[in-house]
Amino acid sequence: MSLITIVITLIVVGVLLWLVNTYIPMDGKIKKILNIVVVVVVVLWLLNVFGIMGHLHDVRVSLERPSFSASMSSLVSQPPLV
Repeated sequence: MSLITIVITLIVVGVLLWLVNTYIPMDGKIKKILNIVVVVVVVLWLLNVFGIMGHLHDVRVSLERPSFSASMSSLVSQPPLV
């Protein structure tokens, strides 16, 4: 996908969101939710277009807390550097 297509798509989405926010009467909370949803979808789309979304499965998240006891004891036993 070319950069021109991406920019045109972002402009069209922005104009459509502006038109909806300006000319369709709705509660402020609903407008805020709509704006957040559109921004999240556009950001996810951009991540996918630039190939960043495909590499998210490589990120590892660990719920285990790291053990600092072994590393701290090795730091304490070493003589200070002068």
